[in-house]
Amino acid sequence: MCERHVVVFTFVAVVAAFICAVKGKLAPDFIHPCNTTGSACLVQATQDAIPEFSQGLPELGVPPLDPFIIEELPIQLPGVKVTFLDGKVTGLKKCQVLNVEAYLERNVFILEIRCNITIKGKYTAVGRLLLFPINGEGDSKIKIVNSVIKLNIKTKYFKDEEGRDHFGIKSYRYSFDYGDRVHYTINNLFKGNPELSNTVLQFLNENWKIVTEEFGQPVVDYAMNVTIETAKKFFDAVPYDELLHVPIPKY
Repeated sequence: MCERHVVVFTFVAVVAAFICAVKGKLAPDFIHPCNTTGSACLVQATQDAIPEFSQGLPELGVPPLDPFIIEELPIQLPGVKVTFLDGKVTGLKKCQVLNVEAYLERNVFILEIRCNITIKGKYTAVGRLLLFPINGEGDSKIKIVNSVIKLNIKTKYFKDEEGRDHFGIKSYRYSFDYGDRVHYTINNLFKGNPELSNTVLQFLNENWKIVTEEFGQPVVDYAMNVTIETAKKFFDAVPYDELLHVPIPKY
């Protein structure tokens, strides 16, 4: 009887050890935890993670960021309503990390990156944009060159059901510089009038900064929200001690 108990106990121990081995490490191999909050290590670790992280981690419930899909995004501006449909945003996996700062005791995390971003999809537009009446629908492509995004994130800490500590995102704010150039490729701005459509498109590209400041904010807000929600899912899945080898502050 005793021997049987020993066999059963040994089997259970082996199974438990196997489960722990499988569940023990949740962070993917491209995550390289820093032993310090020094900016140099954090910049390199973030740069190492971006290309693969942006492709998504389905095993952790983290969707891809490059590409990510804009199924429908209506934008109501003074005088014109624009709706993006079946849009695809690419370029995030090639972003360059400019700066990362972590102030654990103050619950502050700062990230600054430079990206080339392309948005492709369908659109509809009705109303007046700047000097021109608009009544169009068709294909669109927007290319943003060397945009700089700075995120200031208010963090928090929490425990999961197993008692492991996690990063959390409480709130965030951001600044966005449209960079060196925004180029528009949009067809059929005026239904049935390709010449006028081309004239207006030329105007949009010659005055890209004014045009982008007019209607770019809702698109950027949407992209930032998608990015933050994706990061939250990752932090929910992966414990703090697999992301940073620095003692967690008391909370």
